[in-house]
Amino acid sequence: MASGLLTGAMTLERVATLPRDDWRRKSPDYQEPLLSRNLRLVRLLSAIGRPRGRSPAEVAVAWVLRHPAVTGAIVGARRPGQFKGVVGAAEFRLGRREVAEIEAFFRLEARRAGAGSPPALGSAPLPGGQPAAAR
Repeated sequence: MASGLLTGAMTLERVATLPRDDWRRKSPDYQEPLLSRNLRLVRLLSAIGRPRGRSPAEVAVAWVLRHPAVTGAIVGARRPGQFKGVVGAAEFRLGRREVAEIEAFFRLEARRAGAGSPPALGSAPLPGGQPAAAR
């Protein structure tokens, strides 16, 4: 999910050691300033999901699915085992406090970045101006 960012396994150190021919080295999501912002988002999603036994990817998909304009989420994986980290998102519901934490993150990041900067993880805003946390 999000080319590995939502697995929770990516760090600045791991990105720095990606092979030179890895396409992610050229992706804006894996370059500063978006990389640090995306990693902060994943840490938040991990913190929200951990007490409930959910992965950052499940939290991200649940965030997207909670929006009334969204009827489904397309999740991609290269190997069958990668679906384990997202399959529970279909039944997972975020509480009001959790939604408020994610919304506060996006408001803070928007202020930090200023107007016109791309949202975290390269996703477009949803109707109503709320950014989606996952593609």
